[in-house]
Amino acid sequence: MKGYVVKRLFYMIPTLFGASILIFFLYSLVPGNFIDADQNLTAERKAELYELHGYNEPVVIRYFIWLKNLLKGDLGYSLQFQLPVGEVIGNYIWSSFIVALASLILTWFIAILVGIVSAIRQYSIWDTFITIIVFAAMATPSFFLGLVIIKIFAVDLGWLPAGGMISTGSNFTGWDYVKDVAEHMILPVLVLTMLGIGGLTRYFRTNMLEVIKQDFMRTARAKGLKERVVIFKHGLRNALLPAITLFSFELPALFGGAIITEQIFNWPGIGAIYMQAFSVRDYPLLMGFTMFIAVLTVASNLLADILYGIADPRVRVKK
Repeated sequence: MKGYVVKRLFYMIPTLFGASILIFFLYSLVPGNFIDADQNLTAERKAELYELHGYNEPVVIRYFIWLKNLLKGDLGYSLQFQLPVGEVIGNYIWSSFIVALASLILTWFIAILVGIVSAIRQYSIWDTFITIIVFAAMATPSFFLGLVIIKIFAVDLGWLPAGGMISTGSNFTGWDYVKDVAEHMILPVLVLTMLGIGGLTRYFRTNMLEVIKQDFMRTARAKGLKERVVIFKHGLRNALLPAITLFSFELPALFGGAIITEQIFNWPGIGAIYMQAFSVRDYPLLMGFTMFIAVLTVASNLLADILYGIADPRVRVKK
């Protein structure tokens, strides 16, 4: 396993190098930039900024300058925020992370539980009902679902705040601040959970149906084990093995932000900032964040292979 991990780490280098080429040159093909988009700048000031940020250099030279900075841990400089890209990401990414993490935990817990019950009671009224709900959730656009949730719980019932991360004008500290943020998180987390639970429920239902038909499940029942032990100790453990890879790929999503949901609920996350950077053509921020997600994606791929090899002793990795 150690030799396999080292080998995969070496494979990550050309993968990330290729990703950096794609990211930089694709964004370079887009016409205009933050400097051109600012109508308040004079021609002389634009020329100064072009010289300062290297936009007057050939695109190949600009790429190698950007790559050199990346190797030093410098993701670039955001023209929109007038801050280093790494600092901008650090300011907004954790607010996206807490929402995504809470949604991930809820989604997986509910999907596993509902998927198991649906598999055990295949073709029952419960299974049919869950199937209808699941496909309805998958077919509902996120913006529409978000607006409906706001109307019901924030406008009509008045139970929860409609948007933002903290109450306007509040100066909460300590647990009061945590409570205020938690109340504002409920609706975005609810929407993300409802959107993500559909496909995952069907995934676990399918895996569980395959496991139930295996010989070792019949053997466990023949030994006189309780049905609960057979399902959750033997069946669930094997049904979760294929999900390890899927779970590892959730890592980039935890830091990627939910662009539409954050826009609807005015949540100050990295997804909303990423969308805003598109509107003002802040390409250094866009490239830096995209490269950050690319690194997380490659790392999560490696993590998935390692976890699967650890969890399933039948997997034999060739060194």
